[in-house]
Amino acid sequence: MGVRRAARGVGEFLVDTVGEAVAEAVLSLLACLLLGCLVLIIYLSWSFDPRLTITGAGFLSLLLAHGAWRAFRAPPSGSRRGLAALTATVFGAAAATSLFLLLYATDCGCL
Repeated sequence: MGVRRAARGVGEFLVDTVGEAVAEAVLSLLACLLLGCLVLIIYLSWSFDPRLTITGAGFLSLLLAHGAWRAFRAPPSGSRRGLAALTATVFGAAAATSLFLLLYATDCGCL
């Protein structure tokens, strides 16, 4: 009985280890693909019109700044509406994407 329990424990450990390694590889691959797509978008945008790229980056920065301001500030009426909800959501998505890239794309070797 002790040998079966030990073999089962080793088998579960190996399955967990292989599963974590595969998940880490998939997440790293997705992060590298996302980073590559972002670089491609910036390159194509810059080659199309540099002024429009800078204008878009400025607009995106204002959108993210407003979203951060609304996300970390207590809402006066208890709920967010309209533009405040949109910018807070965009800020949250950008923060999550940045965290994902920071955690996984730095290990992919493509930088």
